[in-house]
Amino acid sequence: MNFAAQFFYSSYLSERLERLYSPRPALTDGDENDPFWQRDELCLGPSLPGGSDKCGHVSNGNAIRRSTLIEPERLKDFGEEELVNGDVKVYGTKLVGVPAEFVLKEPPKIRRMSEFRNNPRPLVPFLRFEDISAAAFRIQTGIQKTPCAYSRLSKQYGMEIYLKKEHLHYTGSVKERGVLYLLSSLTQAQQRKGVIVATDCNFSMAVAHHAVELNIPVFVIMPSCCSSPRLRIYRDYGAMVISYGSIGHDSQNHARHLASENGYLYLEEVENEAYLAGLGTVGMEIYEQVSKLDAVVIPAAGQYGLLAAVAAAIKHLNSRTLVIGIEPEGFPLLQQSLKSDGPIKNMNSNPNKKLYGDLMEHSLGDNTFELAKKLVDKVISVSEEDSLVAMLRFQEFERSTVDTEGAMGLAAILAGKLPELKGKRVAVVVSSANMELELMRQCLDRALVLDDRVSKFSVQLGEYPGEMAKLLDLLSREEVRLLDVCQRRQSDKSDLFKATVECVVETRDKTQSIQLRKVLAERYPSICWLDR
Repeated sequence: MNFAAQFFYSSYLSERLERLYSPRPALTDGDENDPFWQRDELCLGPSLPGGSDKCGHVSNGNAIRRSTLIEPERLKDFGEEELVNGDVKVYGTKLVGVPAEFVLKEPPKIRRMSEFRNNPRPLVPFLRFEDISAAAFRIQTGIQKTPCAYSRLSKQYGMEIYLKKEHLHYTGSVKERGVLYLLSSLTQAQQRKGVIVATDCNFSMAVAHHAVELNIPVFVIMPSCCSSPRLRIYRDYGAMVISYGSIGHDSQNHARHLASENGYLYLEEVENEAYLAGLGTVGMEIYEQVSKLDAVVIPAAGQYGLLAAVAAAIKHLNSRTLVIGIEPEGFPLLQQSLKSDGPIKNMNSNPNKKLYGDLMEHSLGDNTFELAKKLVDKVISVSEEDSLVAMLRFQEFERSTVDTEGAMGLAAILAGKLPELKGKRVAVVVSSANMELELMRQCLDRALVLDDRVSKFSVQLGEYPGEMAKLLDLLSREEVRLLDVCQRRQSDKSDLFKATVECVVETRDKTQSIQLRKVLAERYPSICWLDR
């Protein structure tokens, strides 16, 4: 049977099925052996001569049907078993008067499931800009919008420097942003149970503060070596502080045990998506506050989440803006990871624990590394001395007290490690300002020495009246501040009538220090300047 015959036979079969499900009309007298479906004729196209027009208009081979009422019990009258078994009779059909424009439509193309399986969907990025935008909307009532102020050091270093002062948050750290969004994203059941932390760092302080603000029970487990002023800060925030163990690992293990036993959520600084999204809101604010921005300098110490999150926001808003990460020379984890093309979990390095105490407790995560590898344009390291001098500059020019981590971004500029930013508009993130008072004093004293502002020298004076007075008079005429003086008698017989005098002096700047060295060398040839 050709294709046209098969087509018209399908129309005929559709007509028969329609009549099958239609209500059966009442039979008139004399018609009991002549059912209505035997009297109907198959109509195709226009009415044929001598034929009836009962089946209606045919459009592209499909008859216009009326609504039918299904009567399944009548299927037995029409050979249900034959149809089910595939025993269908074939009828020959003769086409008469088919219009020339009668065209059959092509059947729709059906895609197989294998075609869909062979086309993998694109991977969803770990941190999207939509997540950062949602975090900014969520935390706007609980986090202040910190200023991004023009620095007084701009003209001195030949660039427009804008300081994003994240150290002005309540706990003195940028990590409040990520912590607040992380706590807000917890389920109500988990918020009712509470959270627990076990390290003395900026992250734990932010958790203690914002958990209390959100009415979430918070427990802080600290080792006995933690200083009393730091413990008092946690208690003032409203946290339940427990002292346990002699070192940090003891308190952490105890915190994990309490969390598993009581259903608390143990929090530590990891590459949580909500935490990174909250940190990324810094980049959004910088973009809004500084127009025509050329570069952003970000500290990369700690968990490196701040660098990756801010880079994700900045690059989405303006891909031409440079993102530069700064990390300490004593712990160049990101630089070594980029060289090896993979995150390094254990690095053989020993940074100064007083200045970078929490660096050894963190490692570079896989997702954070991938973000940094893709979005960060440059990563450099600064020395401990450069960070201390930058802390001094903050005190003198910005009237601010920051810690070494917060000063690393400015330290890279002061050390001359970013010459490509000359004449550019640069934003520097000042991440934190949490340092104990005694340590801060020691850092500033050391910074004055590194900046050639404090010097120490020794000179031999004869044991004659007025020798010491002459030295002090010379220092007074040079307008030098005497910080300390010590006189020691020599036991050597050759220097029996001489004494060694050690002095610690402070000058205004490096120029005055050079002038003082010249004058003292002319007056005392035996002078010895002690190493810094």
